[in-house]
Amino acid sequence: VMSSSASSLLEMEIFQYIDAHQNDFIKDLKEWVAVESDSVQPHLRKEVMRMMALAADRLTALGATVNLVNLGSHQLPDGQVLPLPSVVLGELGKDPQNPTVCFYGHVDVQPAKKEDGWNTDPYTLTEIDGVHLFIRNLYGRGATDNKGPVLAWINAVETVRSLKLTMPVNFKFVIEGMEEAGSLGLQQLLEEENQSFFSDVDYIVISDNLWLSNRKPALTYGSRGNACFFVEVECGSKDLHSGTFGGIIHEPLLDLMALLDSLVDSTGHIQIPGIYDSVAALTEEERKLYESIEFDLEEHRNNCGVKKFLYDTKEEILLHLWRYPSLSIHGIEGAFHEPGIKTVIPAKVIGKFSIRQVPHMDLLVVKKQVVEHLEGVFSKRNSPNKLKVSMPLGAKPWLADVNDLLYKAGRRAIKTVFGKDPDFIRDGSTIPVARMFQTVTQKSVMMLPIGAADDGEHSQNEKISRHNYIEGTKLFAAFFLEISKLH
Repeated sequence: VMSSSASSLLEMEIFQYIDAHQNDFIKDLKEWVAVESDSVQPHLRKEVMRMMALAADRLTALGATVNLVNLGSHQLPDGQVLPLPSVVLGELGKDPQNPTVCFYGHVDVQPAKKEDGWNTDPYTLTEIDGVHLFIRNLYGRGATDNKGPVLAWINAVETVRSLKLTMPVNFKFVIEGMEEAGSLGLQQLLEEENQSFFSDVDYIVISDNLWLSNRKPALTYGSRGNACFFVEVECGSKDLHSGTFGGIIHEPLLDLMALLDSLVDSTGHIQIPGIYDSVAALTEEERKLYESIEFDLEEHRNNCGVKKFLYDTKEEILLHLWRYPSLSIHGIEGAFHEPGIKTVIPAKVIGKFSIRQVPHMDLLVVKKQVVEHLEGVFSKRNSPNKLKVSMPLGAKPWLADVNDLLYKAGRRAIKTVFGKDPDFIRDGSTIPVARMFQTVTQKSVMMLPIGAADDGEHSQNEKISRHNYIEGTKLFAAFFLEISKLH
């Protein structure tokens, strides 16, 4: 084990190299952002393929052994069959004395067009001075989600290689090109490779999310799951005219509104009996994690443009975003929604809602509770209409142990690079890939974000700041050293 002075000299050497090469690293990001690797739109699939090849070449140039795994094809709803992009599996270093760290990232992006409201061309990485003099932002689709972080990791590995340093850990890479379209084929690949590629992996690191604040680094240790529901009410085979039938029939939309209205009250409390029964109890240790978190309520309110939240304190807001379930109503299919008036009684309407679930809630139990509740409300209406409740999609929550060695190493690396302890945060949305890796491989999984809260992933003018991209590269390098010190 290195002495701490030798270790900090090594860190200094690594950080100086990264600072000296930052323009090269930005040039690489510019090249990657220029590829329109949008996995959502079928006509851009060949660009995703090109992006996968670029990522594979980049790892090969590092000296990694790279395997492009073919996942076959998939069928679109319109019947068109498209090839799935290969997944890149890479490995570098096989020293049995060293721990093995596997990094997951994706190089496909969400759709983007200049006319959506971008100030610059989304596929031309553009550096612009921020409001604060010391912040310069790099704008482009994929800059923060997820091309920037994937490159930052590769840059960090490259730095260790270029300085001819002994490799502190063995590296493995899993890079995919279908994350924005649901990671098709990834779970099956993980299952197939579990006994081989993943057999010697000790830790899995994902950097595909953001900090909670614009300035304070964070480590993510959990995310909510999501159960999506359709509730369908049908009276007959065709839409009816309200002049001819209004007042003499049970209208499906009225039934549906009563059903949707019964789900959640005006304080945000879910009214389905039993839904809170299995929610994990809040521990004292966990409550303490919330106290030190940097979170500006006003800024958050302004960001989302609402006048008032359901809760007044930072702790209450974060608890209800991360560790308590929530129910949201998303829309109604089949109802008239164009401008103007149309005096129609729709024959069949489908309400859509979802429940973000949290640890210890069971998807099948949630489904049963929802169905029983809606059937109960419906039966009281004495309606002759047909009711059908279904759960087309269910993703489980993910939770890691913040006292795990992996989190200790992450925390120390953040302290080294940013001079402060990170916020330990959870994500209110669903991160299927973290849960997938943890379930399939049974290894420690950590989310180590480098993007700031205002990066605008999936939005117009997506960016990563030069500061976060370069300091993020240093963070990954410092993290390699911290992991090696643990062993």
